[in-house]
Amino acid sequence: MQNTWEHPIFKTVSACADSVGVECYVIGGYVRDYFLKRPNNDIDIVVIGSGIEIAEKVQEALGKHAYLSVFKNFGTAQIKYKDIELEFVGARKESYHRESRKPIVEDGTLEDDQNRRDFTINAMAICLNSNNYGKILDPFNGQKDLEQKIIRTPLNPDITFSDDPLRMMRCIRFATQLEFYIEQDTYDAIARNAERLDIISKERIVQELDKIMMSPRPSTGLIMLDDTGLMQRFLPEISNMKGIETIAGRGHKDIFYHTLQVVDNVAFAGGSLDLRYAALFHDVGKISTKRFDSRVGWTFHNHNYVGMKMIPGIFKRIKFPLNERMKYIQKMVELHMRPIALVEDEVTDSAVRRLLFEAGDDVDDLMTLCHADITSRNEAKVKRYIENLELVKQKMKDIEEKDHIRNFQPPISGDEIMKTFNLPPCSIVGEIKSAIKDAILDGTIENEYEAAKALMFKLAAEKGLK
Repeated sequence: MQNTWEHPIFKTVSACADSVGVECYVIGGYVRDYFLKRPNNDIDIVVIGSGIEIAEKVQEALGKHAYLSVFKNFGTAQIKYKDIELEFVGARKESYHRESRKPIVEDGTLEDDQNRRDFTINAMAICLNSNNYGKILDPFNGQKDLEQKIIRTPLNPDITFSDDPLRMMRCIRFATQLEFYIEQDTYDAIARNAERLDIISKERIVQELDKIMMSPRPSTGLIMLDDTGLMQRFLPEISNMKGIETIAGRGHKDIFYHTLQVVDNVAFAGGSLDLRYAALFHDVGKISTKRFDSRVGWTFHNHNYVGMKMIPGIFKRIKFPLNERMKYIQKMVELHMRPIALVEDEVTDSAVRRLLFEAGDDVDDLMTLCHADITSRNEAKVKRYIENLELVKQKMKDIEEKDHIRNFQPPISGDEIMKTFNLPPCSIVGEIKSAIKDAILDGTIENEYEAAKALMFKLAAEKGLK
């Protein structure tokens, strides 16, 4: 939808509002994005009166392609029309109890409604009534803040954030997405009210975190979340990675800032949301595995495995989905060191087959994460690692074309082993099937049925089976 007040849908809303003599305004994100020249198909309409009544009239005027949903308990209505969503609500004022973000809502004026908005850039309104059509009502100089790329609250930020602490997450999210600055008093108020975030559901927090993670440079928001103390309220494991410890003049890199660089690198490569989360958590096991060895310096043995094991507990606490998404992130965390480890030893066919088997269809994402994980300031070291990764990629391509290992299942199933030797489900069946799989991955036999069947009989004979 084009950002223009000449669009027929605004004329329709205008006519409906005028027909019953009520004031009607476009407000919030659509107005902000209009001035930023960003596409936005979600339109908030505030009515000085009944939003539901105007919505019903607009739906009738738009006809059969407009679908109306009414939420009487909230005094709102929504119309979906082609690719547009219009949300109608009566102007209101709000007051809050400290222990809840659910407001006490009363009918109000346009001024009341603008006062309750989170940021000045979201408090601008455009009149839709014919007598003032297109007039901008901007009591907090939101246009100027847009021009200067500043985010601030319309009223006292301590009250704004204490009333609805999710606004602190939204503040940082907008600053990250739009590449704006947060006005200093507003920023300081986030730190002063950080503990208020505890009354917000983890699901809502994660929704905002998702948007920060999907921004062009996620580290901007992640640094602000840490600096203001918000991150400690829901992801202390990430904040706790910050800092450098030095013993005998030998220090390790700051794991927190290294992690943020990896997240950014994945973002710059166009990585998905879940791959960005894998980058965020890839070194989460380093704090608990950190040791100093006088011979080799700092070590983080098995941090990938420890980090993988930590993820279910973290995700359960922050109400992140405990499904295939979590398993994918666990896999990325567990395997993120394998490609580099391969070239530091020797890129054997067997090792590459095993990596292809374990990574499956996610092997390309794994290689993206491994490339992003190269953050050394030593240009020679970076060049060597990148060349090594390219060597692994080529080896993977060659072996995949030849052996078709990615996501393979052994040609001999457990059912076939049981039927052939008249066995019940038992450990011997698993041992034979596993040995066939290992033989294929090691290159001892081809990945085809007859070779696997011959090995099955050989292994069975060794176990005294007939």
